[in-house]
Amino acid sequence: MKIIRLKPGKDRSLLRRHPWVFDGAIAKGGGDAGETVRVESAEGQFLAWGAFSPASSIRVRAWSFDEAQRIDADFLRATLARAIALRGRLGIESDGMRLVHGESDGVPGLIVDRYGDTLVAQFTACGVERHKQVIADALIELTGCPRLYERSDTSSRKLEGLPEVTGWLRGSGPTALVLREHGWQLGLDIAQGHKTGFYLDQRDSRLVCSQYSRRLNFEHMLNCYSYTGGFTVAALAGGARHVTSIDSSAPALQQAATNVALNGFDASRATFMDADVNASLRKFVAEGRQFDAIVLDPPKLAPTVAHAERAARAYKDINRQAFKLLSPGGVLFTFSCSGGIGVELFHKIVASAGLDAGVDGAILQRLGGASDHPMTVNFPEGEYLKGLVVMKRQQDVQG
Repeated sequence: MKIIRLKPGKDRSLLRRHPWVFDGAIAKGGGDAGETVRVESAEGQFLAWGAFSPASSIRVRAWSFDEAQRIDADFLRATLARAIALRGRLGIESDGMRLVHGESDGVPGLIVDRYGDTLVAQFTACGVERHKQVIADALIELTGCPRLYERSDTSSRKLEGLPEVTGWLRGSGPTALVLREHGWQLGLDIAQGHKTGFYLDQRDSRLVCSQYSRRLNFEHMLNCYSYTGGFTVAALAGGARHVTSIDSSAPALQQAATNVALNGFDASRATFMDADVNASLRKFVAEGRQFDAIVLDPPKLAPTVAHAERAARAYKDINRQAFKLLSPGGVLFTFSCSGGIGVELFHKIVASAGLDAGVDGAILQRLGGASDHPMTVNFPEGEYLKGLVVMKRQQDVQG
């Protein structure tokens, strides 16, 4: 067994059971890509068993903090079984859900989503890549699903020194699927769509949007970065009279239109714009347009803290324009999926945007990832998605 010896004082995070060891913390030792190594303190004390990643700045990802634990097929199967069993207890109103959420489920670098009888997996780190076939067999056995598609085409693969890989790992068949969520039908393509094909992490927020639509009787809603129209369908289901959806992907908008039709909504209630969101927001402001509700769900702008300053300016700009477009009493659903933007910073960005727009906003609700995307107390990096529901106060209301 190969040993990784840490520098003095660099054992604190592992003692707190944080699963990452960065290259700068290592005094000596190494291993092959994905090989299980023993991590020790500078004094030789056992700290963890981990998977070695020779090309990544995250040099070791911890499998276990139990010295007696063997990292083998039985360990992997048991860990996956615990993750899958948890989802069975959550009462999720969908046949699309995340079954394995990487470090938060004790399987660093592995994402597994389920869409009906089809699994989609992303192997984003050397450890899970090394054990891919064992993991694939265990997933099929534990879920009873006949098909497993691989979407290992994330940017993190490059950081690990791994090539992009996509295709069927187990089974075969069409990649265009339809999932059920809160009574709605939502089409997706697991081979071509973002992430594993769909944004499952926004399931709870889509329901919240639908509920506000019903309570506040949205007349005109604007869905920015709409992708395949999840929030569009949610708002229409809540009774919104009309939703304008903007995205720069024509195929995504085509799927969004299909999703509106799948749920039986009149096509006249939805408009789809293949356009740049920033430019469209400015154009609408210049035209004096107003909306009762706006959704801002942009792509990841700050993957790490190093990108936070530049991303903060971009987030502030789109939120400022959105505040200007809200009618009095209107509601903004604004999100950040950037790991480099924390909850507190995102709040400050939105507050600053409102101030610049001359808007007094009331935060009605805070939002985050759905329950099948858990974070742990030892791994705060798992909290990447954060959102706010902000109402534009009606300035002319008399006390």
